[in-house]
Amino acid sequence: MKKFLEKIVTGVITCSGFLTSVIILLIVLFLFSEGFGLFSQKTIEDGYALVVNKENPVNELDAKQIKEIFDEDVTNWKQVGGRDEAVMLFRFDDMQKFFNEEQLGKNYENAGRCIDSLVDKNSGIIAFVPENFVGNDFTGKRLDDHHISGTEVFFGSEWFPTATPAPQFGFLPLVLGTVWVTVFAILFALPFGLAVSIYMSEVASEKMRKVLKPVIELLNGIPSVVYGFFGLIVIVPLLQDVFGLPVGESGLAGAIVLAIMALPTIITVSQDAMMNCPRSQREASLALGASKWQTIYKVVMPYSISGITSAVVLGIGRAFGETMAVLMVTGNAAVIPLSITDPLRTIPATIAAELGEAPAGGPHYQSLFLLGVVLFFITLIINSSVEYISSKNKK
Repeated sequence: MKKFLEKIVTGVITCSGFLTSVIILLIVLFLFSEGFGLFSQKTIEDGYALVVNKENPVNELDAKQIKEIFDEDVTNWKQVGGRDEAVMLFRFDDMQKFFNEEQLGKNYENAGRCIDSLVDKNSGIIAFVPENFVGNDFTGKRLDDHHISGTEVFFGSEWFPTATPAPQFGFLPLVLGTVWVTVFAILFALPFGLAVSIYMSEVASEKMRKVLKPVIELLNGIPSVVYGFFGLIVIVPLLQDVFGLPVGESGLAGAIVLAIMALPTIITVSQDAMMNCPRSQREASLALGASKWQTIYKVVMPYSISGITSAVVLGIGRAFGETMAVLMVTGNAAVIPLSITDPLRTIPATIAAELGEAPAGGPHYQSLFLLGVVLFFITLIINSSVEYISSKNKK
């Protein structure tokens, strides 16, 4: 009977492990399939077309050039490889500026012919119109619409997924913002975390250790939104006054909040690693004439380096994946940060803020899943690096 129960328990555990692995694999496959679907999407907004005069030598524009033209940063066709001629912008919303109701028709049934005549008369025009008004008999030229490329996505410097006529899906400001705030958070948290863990494992009395450890572990249970609220009320105004910033929401505020959130993890894991250092090694070091601090530095910390690096990577993981607290204090600006006091936006904050508003299956929706893929690979690289360093240190 006992062996039969053991077999049942073993089977349940095996099935649970197998199902968990399959579910995780399916989640990863779903993430990848949705994310990489972005590269099958067209640059120009679905259902619309860009048309120019038939004499215009320009046949294709990338997303950046289209945005610069419609933002009026580019005002001459020569700037995008065309003739030396002024650019004339036309959007479908401008129809009533050029044509009256009689010309357009009561239900816009003549809109196609009106657009055709306008494009034919103006050699420098570029029109953004619904593609159903661009028929086979259209006398103008429709610009070629290429698929969104990896270069535009991974090296693009602008994130504006709702821009028209060509959304911008540049990941660079989001990736740099995430790395920027995480690196500074660990730089702030690591010295303090190691100092506290050394104090608790090597200096503090047993009574003090029993008081401090539950308090520090309790900090891990505080919801991230509470940390974000604390940062918004206390840290942001303080930084604004100290550095004379126009707004206190910045990468520095996010780094400080994340450092506070990562401290309990770093302290707890590092302390446990140091406590596992054999007493015989400590006593041998002291017997050879080393001081207490020399023993800590030369014996305890080298022995515990694997646990300390694990604490660091767990802290980095907490900082990398944090959403709400970062969203509240970093300014939520999708721009490339030039200093730690600049507002920025991280990948998790972007996904949390925009996924609910992105139309399912559209390029904006798919780009957010692709951001999740990027975050997955960054975390994988960090974990692999730490595992390599830990195994090397053990040897």
